[in-house]
Amino acid sequence: MEIEEFRTQAHLLVDWMADYMENVESYSVRAQTVPGQVAATLSKGPPAKSETLDSIMADFERDILPGITHWQHPRFFAYFPANSSPPSVLAEMLTATIGAQCMLWQTSPAATEMETRITDWLRQMIGLPESFHGVIQDSASSAILCAILTAREQVTGWRGNEDGLAGSPPIVIYTSDQTHSATEKGAKVAGLGRNNVRVIPSDPITFAIRPDELENAIIEDKSAGKLPACVIANLGSTGVGAMDDLEAVGEIAMRHGIFSHVDAAWAGSALILEEHRHLLKGIKGFDSFVFNPHKWLMTNFDCSAHFVKDPEALVRTLSINPAYLLSREGNEVIDYRDWSIPLGRRFRALKLWFVIRSYGVDGLKRIIRNHIKMAEHLERQIASDPDFELMAPRQLSLLNFRYAPAGADDLDSLNASLLNAINDDGVTYLTQNIINGSYSIRFQIGQTLTEQKHVDTAWQRVRVLAEQARKGRAQL
Repeated sequence: MEIEEFRTQAHLLVDWMADYMENVESYSVRAQTVPGQVAATLSKGPPAKSETLDSIMADFERDILPGITHWQHPRFFAYFPANSSPPSVLAEMLTATIGAQCMLWQTSPAATEMETRITDWLRQMIGLPESFHGVIQDSASSAILCAILTAREQVTGWRGNEDGLAGSPPIVIYTSDQTHSATEKGAKVAGLGRNNVRVIPSDPITFAIRPDELENAIIEDKSAGKLPACVIANLGSTGVGAMDDLEAVGEIAMRHGIFSHVDAAWAGSALILEEHRHLLKGIKGFDSFVFNPHKWLMTNFDCSAHFVKDPEALVRTLSINPAYLLSREGNEVIDYRDWSIPLGRRFRALKLWFVIRSYGVDGLKRIIRNHIKMAEHLERQIASDPDFELMAPRQLSLLNFRYAPAGADDLDSLNASLLNAINDDGVTYLTQNIINGSYSIRFQIGQTLTEQKHVDTAWQRVRVLAEQARKGRAQL
């Protein structure tokens, strides 16, 4: 493609992108295709000759777009959001155009120095102490893996990377029954084994980890000759938004000399609000912390802000120094390839710079506060409806509920059928959860464009479909 053709096509694509952002609400939220439908439209072999971009885009709109679930839809209430925003998209366009591989300071000094400065902006915005130093990872899963690997090295006297783990006593990781599966996966990748992840019971009402059970498990493992290495605490778990008592967990970890990490992937963005900063009480006792601006801070996926107290420990765990990666600047600069699992790194700080400067901290606060207010309003509606019940305390903008009309039996089956009807309907998109053994429907508000009218429409549709589900069962 010649540059002039690129220029023409790029203008057309930007118009398409703007139209999409303006009209995304007109699509079904979740893709309504069946398995194999999109694949059937794709040729089984690559084309031998070039095709025009007009032809490619026509096929994209006809064949591919119907198979897209629209995460930027204002009635996307499933999972946690993977937010976008116009300034973030523009920054991603620049990132793609520049095409820099930012593994070393030398390979793009601006990317490294901006990452250092922007992660410190984030640290200040959420109220982390100055003792924490930031790096941008691709996901919170990578940050958890970094924490587990660092803990593994520290507990083995830095011999794990050198000698392997064959001669080591079992190394144990501790977390709650509300924790994301990334912790178990990280333990497997780190060579510790799934059976050495201790799943500590949470409180049945608050869903926070039970500190007494945590300490008992650590003591028991020590007595058995095992090596307690790492505690992963939650600040806003995926299912119910569980908030662990960081002060209590951090004190236990320090008392037993265990590396401690906070997974605040979703809820961490809410810490820019002063009224929720109390959730960080006890953070000084932790070794690392992560939250995802790509979830709730209007920044395109992927962008995960990982903070560590001891960068030297992380670098010692991950660093490799073949001749082709050495540079004359040496210790004068940061080479972030030593702070991450992958060697290759994208220029992720640029989109954060665009977003924070475009909205300002006050603008970002306003958006998140509005999301939480919408959730508070929905919580009141659910609580006042005799046919529905809340299944867990609301946390920030996350709710769990179920349909429980009087006289109905097998509520799990009823709610599973209701959720399928909701998502097949296309008006909104919700996900399932299991809370204290019962099937629940999870409703999370946080998409950039969501307004109160979108929440109201979704809730009204849930109620209509619930009544239809009840009548359908009664007729069977």
